[in-house]
Amino acid sequence: MKFLVYNCISWIVRDQLCGHGYDAVHVRYYGLQEAEDIDIFRLASQERRIIISADTDFGTLLADTRAVSPSVILFRGHTERKPAAIAQKLLDIFNDVSIQEALKTGAIIIIMNSKIRIKSLPIKVIRPN
Repeated sequence: MKFLVYNCISWIVRDQLCGHGYDAVHVRYYGLQEAEDIDIFRLASQERRIIISADTDFGTLLADTRAVSPSVILFRGHTERKPAAIAQKLLDIFNDVSIQEALKTGAIIIIMNSKIRIKSLPIKVIRPN
């Protein structure tokens, strides 16, 4: 699995993932700290990278476009935001075979404190009549 760490997540997370053998890149590597979310979305899709973020706009982009990629790991709520805690949470969930499969086939993984929700892509949006 390859990852693209978004601006709102420390570059230290990227370093820790790489230290455990994962292919991870921070948006700073590309000079895209100020890029629009759609540009990050396209880059991740082109490079087949999973976005790691705390920015809910990626969930909105997935819903609006009904895209099947890229997968997104989204930290929400009062989840611990220290780089070491984020990296450890990621390493823990990467051991879960169902999460690995979901990320490979297209999913948004939402991490809220100790809860993890998996939604397969494309996201089905029900609009009222």
